[in-house]
Amino acid sequence: MEILLVDDHRSVVEGTKMLLESEPGMNVTVETDVFYVPDLVRLKKYDVMLFDLYMPHVNGADLARTVLQHDPDAVILIYSGFEIAPHFNLLMESGVSGFISKTSTRDQLIQAVRCASQKIAMVPMQLLKQLRRQEIVVRGERDHERTVITQEEDRLLRELAKGKSNKEISKALMISQRSLEYSLTELFQKLQVSSRVDVIKKAKSLGILPTEDLY
Repeated sequence: MEILLVDDHRSVVEGTKMLLESEPGMNVTVETDVFYVPDLVRLKKYDVMLFDLYMPHVNGADLARTVLQHDPDAVILIYSGFEIAPHFNLLMESGVSGFISKTSTRDQLIQAVRCASQKIAMVPMQLLKQLRRQEIVVRGERDHERTVITQEEDRLLRELAKGKSNKEISKALMISQRSLEYSLTELFQKLQVSSRVDVIKKAKSLGILPTEDLY
């Protein structure tokens, strides 16, 4: 089985390579520079690819999109030490086949890779309930505090995080600029902020948007 592991942390890739290649029949190619990955995929067929989520220049989700444009049948797993839940919809939309935590044991890692190679999706049980998610429920500091973010608001927040103008966002979301202004006002009120900068900061603090640049 040919495996491509993409991660900018040398110690992580060396340890993961050692764990995987301790299993007979598994051969791991390591790449720490995301810009070389598209060429690697064109030159060689990999059964499974593992992409780190947060990497310099290009994140794992965008890298997956790029690879899938060249090879729609590519099997890509996000291999991350960060919480996946806040970004679950975004990652699923990127076309990845599943997720593996960097805290996984050797057996869990090998099982996940084997399942992926057999076209079996690997999704942690706690994320299954989000497969048909219509909204995000964010808990506040107190147990009774909760903020409900709809899918539409989730998409709006992602576009705001990209620094797009109202015109660009309305085009991306296929809504009128007037509707967008109403949506922004409601979102600002819901998160108790008064500006784009503050709404992005608040969304990150609540875990709705990643604290690092995922876009």
